[in-house]
Amino acid sequence: MSQLDWSDLRHALAVGQLGSVAAAARRLGVNATTVQRRLDALEATLGARLFERARGGWHPTEAGVAVLEQARRMADQADEIERRVLGRDRELTGVLRLSTAFVVMEHLLPQPLADFAVFYPGIEVEVIENAVLMDLARREANAPGLAQLQADVALRLSANVADHLVGRQLGMTHCRVYALRGASHLPQSVTPLPELLQGAPWVAFERDGVHRVYDRWMRQHLVPTQVRVRVDIFNAAGAMLRTGVGVGILPTFMETRLPELVPVSDVIPELSVPVWMLTHPDLRETARVRAFMRFVGDALTQRLRAA
Repeated sequence: MSQLDWSDLRHALAVGQLGSVAAAARRLGVNATTVQRRLDALEATLGARLFERARGGWHPTEAGVAVLEQARRMADQADEIERRVLGRDRELTGVLRLSTAFVVMEHLLPQPLADFAVFYPGIEVEVIENAVLMDLARREANAPGLAQLQADVALRLSANVADHLVGRQLGMTHCRVYALRGASHLPQSVTPLPELLQGAPWVAFERDGVHRVYDRWMRQHLVPTQVRVRVDIFNAAGAMLRTGVGVGILPTFMETRLPELVPVSDVIPELSVPVWMLTHPDLRETARVRAFMRFVGDALTQRLRAA
């Protein structure tokens, strides 16, 4: 039993309680593949089949019934430990570290963070801005406990989310091409994208960038001879667009703080990506993390919908 992973048992318990992998995945905030992998690992460790899949759902075998009974007891014990050890945390105090991108911090987060600070004065939010977001805390075999803590919560603009993280999708970001309002040498109204790509000067992203969907799109579509300036992040692109040096791509949620810019293309569907608020499974039941993800997550959902 020393080889058993509580996380595997937790996934099996959710399947046993809800009767399906899909329902368990929704409760746990992960994808179904993760749940199935956890079940396979647990069955391999125990050397026994725990569930039979039938038309009416997933039913525990005799071995599964015994394992689920023990898992329920372990869950009760874990709750008791949390109540005792994390009692102070349930008072909604302490530090919460948030990792996000520069553009999200500048254009989406200020007011929700300010409102959260007023509503939860005992929680200190520390924002870590980075163009490439750091990993959240996770328990590794060579890093017991939370020694590798880098952030409690992350806000990511990405279609790809690591399956070891849990959270919620807040909405979608959309991109358009923008130009300096009133610049006679630049388009001032919605223009077909092929004309913009071939005929307008551009503020582009790094030449060798490949990690973001925006980088890959520009490498595929933009004529290199049309590039006047290259930058690394959206904030820098917005600053350059305000000089009138060229046109460039920005998320539509930046519009309200950049009134000197005018959209000159329709939304580019290939550049629409989801916004995720994520945490590690070990942290999702922490009171301040739950409060933050609910309060700020709801506020950001409304802002994204408006944008």
